[in-house]
Amino acid sequence: MTTARVSSETTVSAREAEVLAAVSEHLTNAEIAARLFISVRTVESHVSSLLRKLQVTDRRELAQAADAYSSVPTFERPVRRTTGSLPTPLTSFVGREAEAAELAAAVTEQRLVTAIGPGGVGKTRLAIRVARDVAHSFPDGTWFVDLVSVSDHALIGLALAQTLGVSESQGRTPEDVLIGWLADRRCLLVLDNCEHVLDGVGVLVERLLASCPSLTVLATSRARLLLPFEHAFPVPGLSVAPSGEDPGDAVELFLSRARAGGGDVADDALARVVALCRGLDGMALAIELAAARLPSVGLDGLESGLADRLELLTGGSRIDDRHRSLRSTLDWSYALLDEPDRALLRRVSVFAGPFAAASAADVLGGWAPLDADSVPAILARLVDHSLLLTTATPGGTRYRVLETIRQYGAELVADAEETAELHARHLAWILLAARRLLPAVTEGPEGDAWRADFDVISTETRQALPRARHLPEQRDPAYQVSLLLAELSFARGRPGESQRRYELAAELAPDDYSRATAFRLAAGAAECRQFGNDALRLRVLGAEAALRSGDRTVAGRELARTAELIGRGPGIIATLPPEGEVTRLLDRARPLVAGDPAGEGRVLIAQAWAADERDEATREMVERALDLARSAGDLIGVSAALDMLTTIHTAHGEPAEAMAVAVRRTDLLAQLPMTADTALEFFDAFQMGSSCAVAAGRLSIAHRLGEGLCDLPFWREEDHLGTSRLIVVGLLSGAWDEALRLSELFERGWERAGRPIAGNLSPAPYAVAAIQGLRGDEEQRRRWTDLSATLATPGRPSETIHFGEFFDALVVLHRGEAHEAVALLDEAPEGFVNHYDGMWRAWYASVWAEAAVLADLPDTAERLARAVPMTSGNPIAGAVVRRAAGLAAGDDAGRADVVGAASALRVLGAKYQWARTLVMLGATPMPWTTAGPR
Repeated sequence: MTTARVSSETTVSAREAEVLAAVSEHLTNAEIAARLFISVRTVESHVSSLLRKLQVTDRRELAQAADAYSSVPTFERPVRRTTGSLPTPLTSFVGREAEAAELAAAVTEQRLVTAIGPGGVGKTRLAIRVARDVAHSFPDGTWFVDLVSVSDHALIGLALAQTLGVSESQGRTPEDVLIGWLADRRCLLVLDNCEHVLDGVGVLVERLLASCPSLTVLATSRARLLLPFEHAFPVPGLSVAPSGEDPGDAVELFLSRARAGGGDVADDALARVVALCRGLDGMALAIELAAARLPSVGLDGLESGLADRLELLTGGSRIDDRHRSLRSTLDWSYALLDEPDRALLRRVSVFAGPFAAASAADVLGGWAPLDADSVPAILARLVDHSLLLTTATPGGTRYRVLETIRQYGAELVADAEETAELHARHLAWILLAARRLLPAVTEGPEGDAWRADFDVISTETRQALPRARHLPEQRDPAYQVSLLLAELSFARGRPGESQRRYELAAELAPDDYSRATAFRLAAGAAECRQFGNDALRLRVLGAEAALRSGDRTVAGRELARTAELIGRGPGIIATLPPEGEVTRLLDRARPLVAGDPAGEGRVLIAQAWAADERDEATREMVERALDLARSAGDLIGVSAALDMLTTIHTAHGEPAEAMAVAVRRTDLLAQLPMTADTALEFFDAFQMGSSCAVAAGRLSIAHRLGEGLCDLPFWREEDHLGTSRLIVVGLLSGAWDEALRLSELFERGWERAGRPIAGNLSPAPYAVAAIQGLRGDEEQRRRWTDLSATLATPGRPSETIHFGEFFDALVVLHRGEAHEAVALLDEAPEGFVNHYDGMWRAWYASVWAEAAVLADLPDTAERLARAVPMTSGNPIAGAVVRRAAGLAAGDDAGRADVVGAASALRVLGAKYQWARTLVMLGATPMPWTTAGPR
């Protein structure tokens, strides 16, 4: 059963329900895969889908959510869309009912609302409260983006994209991708802590609102964004009523926090609390800090400790007073600490996100007056004083610095002239932590524990690298961090982040040789993402850097690989280079690689990709390239040459031979590490292997290789790339429910990637369109056909590859419209002489012949005779032709042929065609929904 798509709720599919039940038993992904006979990658896809549908953040919450749905029948379990990425405050929200109602009204009426106020007044808490209150008005999600860790205007769009789960797109900026994703969605974006990147936020918000008519933005800032359509909402301090009346929200907050910390206030002392809160101008953070001190110093201590500071609050605007009041409160709290506690409080401001006690000890331990052993105890004391917050994670307790206190601490660090050393220690810790992770990653760890550690390091790096890259003394560790984080990002399944980090490593590299290596790896990451234009640009940059370093051989190889990609990967190149570019590149490469077997082999491979696949001279070039690559021990080159050999077999109508070579490639690659440099060979081997198995009618092998594609770790978060081949297999095998489930992942992944052009993916949505057509949903069929056309490589529409005509013919023949099928299949299959249309020659020929029989064309016998040799390498297509011949004969022998075809189709796993054959034999029509091959 497919998952319903509605605005306010959706449903859990049967397979997702099984995975959800297994998660509730706390099984690992590997254990779930074994239980359900699916791949680990498929389990991860289901878990990812469930996290989004149930709006939870981790497996622990997902297991808890499973209990809530266990009593509801499968396929009927509602999954209410709630509040997207809104954080859950650790303490209750107190008061501000009037402000919350007023701000909620503004958010539902205006498209841009900025909650303005000084640090500590409570803007963030109020914004979260209001976002939850109005979430029902935004059916496509309410998303919270904390900009604290964003130190560069250029990274604002990336921060938003990562929160929304949207990846970059080929040839498009993060802002363009965001616009594409948000264009038709009714969402609320909460942008928190905008003041330090005010100009950048203003530019981005203006673009988003102008291009996304259903988007609303709620920002929090100490100052306005200064946009003409901005609705400013000043956030006042908490209310403090005159003595004798309801004391107000400020007093309620003080009493609530004091009780939570073990303090109490007698009834007759309430007036003193009112005066204290009034003196603090109702500042939420100041009140919380004061309340946290109540158990230890009492009201007398609070009053005397704050008195001198409060006497300074004279003159200036009300906003300035609040700033000074908060600073006064922080100064007072800071002064009450012992010197080690003060040092730790100001120095932990270096952390951009939640951190462990061990991390703080690693960064700050041994730096007077601190030692590593004392750090955990000091952190606990700072939490008791409400100067730090704690949060529980699967990896243990984490500490978090409120943004106001973080900025306060940074100022104190600067006053103490500790900034340079603190930043150097922080960067050194990141480098050490990344080095510790790398062995576990490269050895292929079980479970996801290392990924959580990586995410912590990645968050810290986003703040550390922008400041380090401009400091000469930190360029080398910044380069090392960039290189390591790039490798880890790739293993984490984030090739886009990996590419960016490799490019930064190239910028920071100490010499041109290192720069060439970084560019080469960045190009590999771009190929992995199927961003071909980026890959072409980066390989040329790598070649130029290698030339400057004096390494002519490496330069020549990179130029050859650039030329190779143009001929080999047009399906991942959005804008093809100008005519003659391959020749120009190879003319430069040849003298550079002279005498280098690996380089000469790569030149031959690139030359073969630009040649006629059916020319015997091309095969000879490939064989020569294979010999050179093997003699040089260049397994990547061997794989590339075998890929070309696969296309030659396909172009010659030899699908079984092509499949055999493709499977050899997957076996060969088991000897290679999975890195950015080898990624193209890995994903291409499984893509080509699955496609060639489809061409050969070996659906079980196509399914296995498609699962291998899904299991590639660097596509962990690239669902459109991992699922594309399995969707096609699902159509042909009759596993339509599974194919439609995968289509949801495909579409979601494609949208997250920014809806890129990727012609090699276009058969997948067309296959979904065919399934919808076979099921009678013409509206969905048109939608998916349009999506396929959007993916198509410019200059190479699906009509030149012919899978579209084949899929459409399946639909019209299913409807009994044989003459329409004949009109669709107006090109003779003998004209399919390239590898990309050769993939579909046998399938096309089978329906081409069948349509002739069912339409009773005069040349039916001739078509059947011509179709037989063209389908000989594909037993499913051959069985369809045999069935058509039996129908044409119309006698007992012909009926026996139809029966034999039915038997063969069932054995071959072509369940739809098997069921269709039974109908032709007179069986009762059956529902066109089957479970698929197992």
